[in-house]
Formats: sequence, structure tokens, C-alpha cells
Amino acid sequence: MTGQVRTVDGRVAGRRGQATRQKLLDCLGEMLSTSPYRDVKVIDVARKAGTSPATFYQYFPDVEGAVLELAEEMAKEGANLTDLVADRSWAGKSGATAAEDLVEGFLSFWRKHDAILRVVDLGAAEGDKRFYKIRMKILNSVTNSLTDAVKEQQAKGRIDGDLNPGAIAGSLVAMLAAVAAHQKGFQSWGVKQADLRPSLTWLVHLGITGRKPPK
Repeated sequence: MTGQVRTVDGRVAGRRGQATRQKLLDCLGEMLSTSPYRDVKVIDVARKAGTSPATFYQYFPDVEGAVLELAEEMAKEGANLTDLVADRSWAGKSGATAAEDLVEGFLSFWRKHDAILRVVDLGAAEGDKRFYKIRMKILNSVTNSLTDAVKEQQAKGRIDGDLNPGAIAGSLVAMLAAVAAHQKGFQSWGVKQADLRPSLTWLVHLGITGRKPPK
């Protein structure tokens, strides 16, 4: 943990306080993975962390405030998703590799943060601008780089120049986010997890390059 961590009333938390605060966040994260967000109560988080509700309120105004802290930390990690796309070559087999890396990185990120992402999606869908901004921060990290990749393909005459690069990139990212959030649900359609990656890779490569991935 870097930088100063403050309590709700503005005091700087010491090393012990920071450790307690982080333990509360860790316990909250664990609870979100097993319980519906609306069912998580301050007293339950505090009990799991081995402390009291009063201590919880020293660091967070409520459960939602603590969830936002978890979401912000996740978004910082999500910003690294841009590395999967930025300055990548989409020519020949390099393009297929770029598409594969993007799909794998996206699905892995969603699996790792599934619990908090479900809460972020819920908050964003309900119109909470705080959660919406966090969601867009994650998606924008990929969309902006993909938009540049589409523009480059258009400049080379490989994609119809009349198409909007941002619309293509945004549609692909929205697709990846929707599929990543629905990974378990594909089984009810008779689709195996192993079938998702090659299918998504094919779609992403086609969307960026206008061509099927080379075999």
C-alpha cells in the first residue's frame, strides 16, 4: 500500500491501522465472492476480519464505500489491459497472436475479479456514476488502443474507411466484456469453456483486420 491512508475523519492511519483497513477489504472481497452484494453487512465483514463495526466505520462510511475502494484498486490493474493491444502488429500471424492475447487477458481479468465486477456492473446499470466511471475506466484502456489499431488498418486499406474506428473498437470491447461476464452461462448453451477463446479470437481478428486469422 503506497501513500497516506486516512480514516473517515481525516486522520492519517498508521501501519497497524493500514493493515486493519486492508484486512477489512480482503474479507469484504472474499464475502462478495460467496454472497449477494445486498446481503453483505458491516457487522459480518467486521466479524470476519476479527474486529468491530466501530473499527470498520473508522475507515469506510459503509459497505458501498468499501466496495468502491476495491473497485478502484481493480480498475488500476485493469488499466494494464491496454498493454495487450498497444503497439501490437496485426499483420499475418502476429495479428492472430495479438487477438489471442487480448482475449485471454480479458477473460482472465474477468475471472480474477468476477465478484467485484458483478457489483460494478450492477451499480453502473442502476445509474450510479461512480461505478459507471470505474467500468468505463477499465473498458477505455482497451477501446482507445483498439481504435488506433483500426485506424491503422484503414490507412492501409484493409478495412472500409467509411466505418467509424471507435464504433468498431467499442463494439468488440463490449462483446468481450459481455462474454467474459457470462463465461459460466455458456455451459447452459452446450458451449465448453475451451470453445470460447478460439471463437472470440476469430471475431476480434476479423473485426480489427477485416480478415479471418491465418491458420
